[in-house]
Amino acid sequence: MRPIVSFDMDMTLLDHETFKIPDSAMEALRLLRGRYVVVLATGRDMDSHYSRELRELVKPDGIVHTNGTKITVGDKILYESYMARGLKEGLLRFAGDHGLSVGVTLGDEDYYVHPEQVTEFDKIRWGECGRRYCDPWKLLDMDVPSMCYIGEPKGAALLEKAFADLKFPLFAENRGADIIEKKNSKAKGLSKLCEYFGTTMEEAYAFGDSMNDYEIIQAAGTGIAMENGDPRLKAVADYVAPHIRDDGIYRACVDLGLI
Repeated sequence: MRPIVSFDMDMTLLDHETFKIPDSAMEALRLLRGRYVVVLATGRDMDSHYSRELRELVKPDGIVHTNGTKITVGDKILYESYMARGLKEGLLRFAGDHGLSVGVTLGDEDYYVHPEQVTEFDKIRWGECGRRYCDPWKLLDMDVPSMCYIGEPKGAALLEKAFADLKFPLFAENRGADIIEKKNSKAKGLSKLCEYFGTTMEEAYAFGDSMNDYEIIQAAGTGIAMENGDPRLKAVADYVAPHIRDDGIYRACVDLGLI
């Protein structure tokens, strides 16, 4: 029975400054493989156009996608959850009326109200925007596991006040938030993978940096927050790893006796 070691992607494995996984983190993953079940638990859909290359680079044994709304092991889907049509419509109308950018990337295409805000965000974050925008109202007739808000924290707070059945954890650099039904989380996804692989949450290790990692950091036997992460996450973690740019993943794995 191999314990699970779970990693968030953005600013835990993937450095947004270089848009690369540090060589030291890749070496840690190499050393972990075979001794542990290596899992990604991320807000991304790792099957999407923007993430497939990273998925192939990491080669995880299992994936908790989009904050627990989809769980896969190879080509096998263990769990899927989709938003109801009325909920999607309500979110899009509210966002449109309040000047907020809300939507989602599905496959290779992007569906957002106020897409100009997403473009601005991408240019600040990556230096360019390569989005393939489509009509966001098409989402009403599509399977949508979760959505995303792009903008300042005050917009996420406004949405949270209006939608009691949803949670809006801020993601990397507090420039947006995931939009998730309260029934789903990375922690619940990790629990399902523990059951699948015949191990326990008490034996699991979970690395993260943002507030969408809050539940999984608390639920795992050993929760590890990155030094570059949210202070609220570091406050509940069992261990704080060095900064992503200071070989944080590798050094944490050594300190914790994983490699």
